[in-house]
Amino acid sequence: MALARSDDSMLGDLLKILLALVLPPLGVLIEVGLTKHFWINILLTLLGFLPGMIHAVYVIAKH
Repeated sequence: MALARSDDSMLGDLLKILLALVLPPLGVLIEVGLTKHFWINILLTLLGFLPGMIHAVYVIAKH
């Protein structure tokens, strides 16, 4: 059975994804904190903005 998500959590995820499209590391930081995903996202964003955005959206959608 799939877990039902409330409207508030869906809206929160949507806002985090929009934030991740503008500032990818900030979206990841809000979602998972100072974990390895944050540092990976910093590196990806420095190497290219698009990889950082993709990773940020993935991390937010996964959690």
